[in-house]
Amino acid sequence: MEFNKILLEQINEEFMGCDQTISIAESVTAGAMQLAFSEMTNSKLFYKGGITVHTPDKIVKLLKVEASEIKNSNCVSSLIADKLGLYASTMFESDWCIATSGYCTPERHSVFEIYVYYSILYKRQIVFSDKIEFNNYKNKLSPLSVKLYYTEEILRKFLSQLKLTLILNSRETNDRSTL
Repeated sequence: MEFNKILLEQINEEFMGCDQTISIAESVTAGAMQLAFSEMTNSKLFYKGGITVHTPDKIVKLLKVEASEIKNSNCVSSLIADKLGLYASTMFESDWCIATSGYCTPERHSVFEIYVYYSILYKRQIVFSDKIEFNNYKNKLSPLSVKLYYTEEILRKFLSQLKLTLILNSRETNDRSTL
C-alpha cells in the first residue's frame, strides 16, 4: 500500500504550523485514513486516533441513531458520515475530524455503484461534506485500490479545508489585534 508522500508531508507541515488535532472515523476506507495519518512524520503531535465502524449494529449503538434511519441506506449516507464525524471528534476531543461511509465494490444496496460520502468537521461543525463517485469500476480495480483512491481524494480536499480555515483564523486574529 503506497500513499502520496508529498500530500502526507503537506498535511504534516500544516499541522506543525498550528496547535490543532485530528481524529478519523471511517467505514468504507476501513482504516486506510488512520494508516495514512500514522505514516506522517509528526503524527503523535496532532493525530489523536480513529475508529472504524463497519456493521449496522455498531453504527446504531455507537452513533445512537435509530435502526429505521439506516435501514433503507444500508448504513451508507451523508448522515452517517456526519454522525461518525461528530462521534469521533467528541470521543477523541479533536479539533478536526474526517469521516467516511460508502461502498468500494458494486452491491445491490448501492444500485451497483461505487461511491463514498465523507464529512470534514472543524470544532464539531461540518465544514465540508461531499460524495465521490468512482466511475472506473468497470476496470475491475480491487477494493483496496478503491479505498486508496478515496483516501487520497479526501485527503486532498481536507488539505484545502485545513489551509482555508487556518488562513481565515489568522485573518480573524489579525483583525482583532488591530482593534
